[in-house]
Amino acid sequence: MLRNLATSLINARDERIVTTLPKAKELRPFVERAITLSRHAQGLEGDNAAVEAVHLRRQAAGFFHAGNSQQSVSAGRRGQPRAPRTAGVLALKRLFDELGERFRERPGGYTRIIKLGRRDGDNAELAIIELVDNPREREAATSKSAKSAVSGKQKTAKASEADATKTARRGGKKADKTFEKPETTRARGRGEEPSEPDLDDNKPKGGRRSKKTESTAEEKDTN
Repeated sequence: MLRNLATSLINARDERIVTTLPKAKELRPFVERAITLSRHAQGLEGDNAAVEAVHLRRQAAGFFHAGNSQQSVSAGRRGQPRAPRTAGVLALKRLFDELGERFRERPGGYTRIIKLGRRDGDNAELAIIELVDNPREREAATSKSAKSAVSGKQKTAKASEADATKTARRGGKKADKTFEKPETTRARGRGEEPSEPDLDDNKPKGGRRSKKTESTAEEKDTN
C-alpha cells in the first residue's frame, strides 16, 4: 500500500494526492527516506561517485514497485515491441533526475499534509499530502512578486505626481508675485521697450520699513 501511494505521489502531475489522514501520516516518512537517498546521490564526489550513485538508486528502488516482470521476456523476441515500463520505474527516474536536484540544499521536510475534514459515508478523515516547492507554489510566488513590483511602480508614480503637483503650486504662488502689468506684457509682445514709468510701477512698493527709512533720512538732513 505504501509503495502504491509513494508511486502515485511522485508521478502525480500536481505532486499531490488525496488519501486518509492515517495513510498520509504513514506515507510521509516512507517517501521522505527515498527522497533523502536521491538528495545524497546529487552530492557525491570522487572516483567512486558513479558506483555509490547506483547503490543509492537500488536502495531507493525498494520504496517503489519493481520493473515490469514481462520486460525480459518481450525483449528476447525479435520484432516484438518492448513492454511499457511500470510507474515505479518512472517514479524512480523522476526521483533521481528532478527531485534530488530540487531538494539538494534542503535537509528534510519534503512533504506537507493538509487536512480536508471528514468524508461522507464512512466519516473517514481525509488529507492532502504534497511535495513542497511544487510547480503550483512556484507559480503563485512568481505572480505575487510580479504584483508587488507593479504596485511598487504605481506607488512611485503617484508619489512623483504628488511632488510635481506641490512644485507647480509653489511655483504658481511665486509667479503671481512677479507678474507684470498687462500693458507692459502687451508692449513686450509688440516688440516695444516698456517705458520707465511702467518699470517703476512694476517694482514692489515699499511698506512700513521703507517709510521709516525715508523719515529717518529726513531727520538726518534736518539735523
